[in-house]
Amino acid sequence: MHSIEKALKEKILIIDGAMGTMIQRHKLEEADYRGEQFKDWHTDVKGNNDLLSITQPEIIIGIHKQYLDAGADIIETNTFSSTVIAQADYDMQSIAYEMNVASAKCAREAIKQSGKVAWVAGAIGPLNKTLSLSPDVNNPGFRAVTFDEVAAAYTEQIKGLVEGGVDVLLIETIFDTLNAKAAIYAAKNFFRKNNLPELPIMISGTITDASGRTLSGQTLEAFYTSVAHANPLSVGLNCALGAQEMRPHIEELSQIAACFTSAYPNAGLPNAFGEYDEQPHETAHIIEEWAANGWLNIVGGCCGTTPDHIKHIADEVRKFKPRELPVMEEAL
Repeated sequence: MHSIEKALKEKILIIDGAMGTMIQRHKLEEADYRGEQFKDWHTDVKGNNDLLSITQPEIIIGIHKQYLDAGADIIETNTFSSTVIAQADYDMQSIAYEMNVASAKCAREAIKQSGKVAWVAGAIGPLNKTLSLSPDVNNPGFRAVTFDEVAAAYTEQIKGLVEGGVDVLLIETIFDTLNAKAAIYAAKNFFRKNNLPELPIMISGTITDASGRTLSGQTLEAFYTSVAHANPLSVGLNCALGAQEMRPHIEELSQIAACFTSAYPNAGLPNAFGEYDEQPHETAHIIEEWAANGWLNIVGGCCGTTPDHIKHIADEVRKFKPRELPVMEEAL
């Protein structure tokens, strides 16, 4: 199988859509989440989607396969919250490592069953605690977590993903760049310490509103500048905005990034009930223009998107060449 770098020079690669949206369709109950292994667990675990890679692997493999059938070249592991920090919500810190290994194996198995050439991206989420912002309005200097704790949590996650067999690491939905820096540090350190070849890193931030800034206050250019040292395979945006709202930021990113670019927007903005109404052909129509303008290397969907959205997007962008990497001047 040739490398993802080579594939990115040949065509726009398609990344999958939402995992949560697809899991919701299964209408799972507490017992389904627990499975046999956790039937006597002492807290409720319904909603802990990452646990399903262990207790309901067939469901997760099935969702991955639907995205592969829809045209995805890159599928993300079901590990958005598979860290000791995020799993504390369910008192499942001890299972975080196992979740990563199981999720990576589910994704690998789905590719094997589909017979397609595709890559597994180990999804590394932003955490539910942040290094840049205080959770206490009365104490702006307070932090719920330290850099070392975040790096340690990410190191364990990365170890599980690598041992489970991912092809790339995807640090995604970044709203706090310092958390992302801890993940980058954890990844580089893990490969160096264990004398392993470094896997490519994809980085995807999230612009939270019309201000064009991340939650921790950075403009897109500042965000890009502060993660470029990781020498990432790609830098992009996902979540928070629909394609319509994300458009100017993707255009800007395509002009400033020295690496490949990625975009996977939500299916529009949520309605009053928190649901996404944007239809697959609508999302695909907006993204088609981005591809025609030469802004894209990797594209797919985030919250609210389904295999149908991914199929429409794949069909629309297939006719366009990928964004060419800029020729960079030598930095001093």
